Amino acid sequence: MRQFYYSHHIFMCLNARTDGRRSCNGDGRAAELRQHAKERVDEWGLKKPGGVRVNQAGCLGRCSEGPCMVIYPEGVWYRYQTAEDIDEILFEHVMNGEPVTRLRLDDD
Repeated sequence: MRQFYYSHHIFMCLNARTDGRRSCNGDGRAAELRQHAKERVDEWGLKKPGGVRVNQAGCLGRCSEGPCMVIYPEGVWYRYQTAEDIDEILFEHVMNGEPVTRLRLDDD
């Protein structure tokens, strides 16, 4: 199996629409929670080659379900609301390999 530079790549939507339609970062919360995710990854020693990369993304096309993120290589989508949600996703999914059912978005 191929070795990747990062074991997990997390893309967090920070799209903010200005026309009144719903978007992941319309209220700024997604940006704050992305910063929280980056800090946790660093604090927990996951920020390294072979570890985890947290990236900002533009619109991921799931605005009505947001704020949302997708984690690769598994391609698992999540909706989150709080720093505790982020911590749970990082701990359970990224560190322990168990997707968080209560926050997971449908694949279709």
